[in-house]
Amino acid sequence: MCGGEGTRLDAPVEKPLFEVGGTPMVDRVRTALDDSRVDDVYAVVSGHTPATRRHLGSTSASVVDAPGDGYVDDLGYALERVDPPVLTVVSDLPLLDGAVVDRTLARHDHGSLTTCVPAVLKRRLGVGTDTTFTASGRELAPTGVNVVGESDAETTHVTYDARLAVNVNRQSDAAVAEAFARDAGGGRP
Repeated sequence: MCGGEGTRLDAPVEKPLFEVGGTPMVDRVRTALDDSRVDDVYAVVSGHTPATRRHLGSTSASVVDAPGDGYVDDLGYALERVDPPVLTVVSDLPLLDGAVVDRTLARHDHGSLTTCVPAVLKRRLGVGTDTTFTASGRELAPTGVNVVGESDAETTHVTYDARLAVNVNRQSDAAVAEAFARDAGGGRP
């Protein structure tokens, strides 16, 4: 998913093209998917991200042009064009890697899977917690990595993996991601 406006980031480039560790976030996510057992990749763009669309034209990803009506609507638009189960990943997870993607896929056995981190982890790392919910007495934050399945059954997987906790939505989030990238020699904490 790389079609959002990214207004909170307040960057001179479209959010998916914002660089962490010298590499656009969308390329970092694409590398993680290439390094995983995912077979087909569809990059969902919109009219809000024309430069991202041009950038992705040089990759092997299939591009889906969504209407740009918001994340949920654009996700629904994209899901109508592929067969489930489908792994969905947001483009603002620059620390993602193939092993994390494969672990998420291994946790899925039916229905849909939502991967979350404890909100307290995001706060300890110093990144934003824009969306949270409470499950089993814990405040959780969605990571942006999910599996949408064929049935209505839903499972929530909670992980403490910092790579899934660092979504870059603001410059302060970008600073945390940059520190991980620098300390890990490329972004794998």
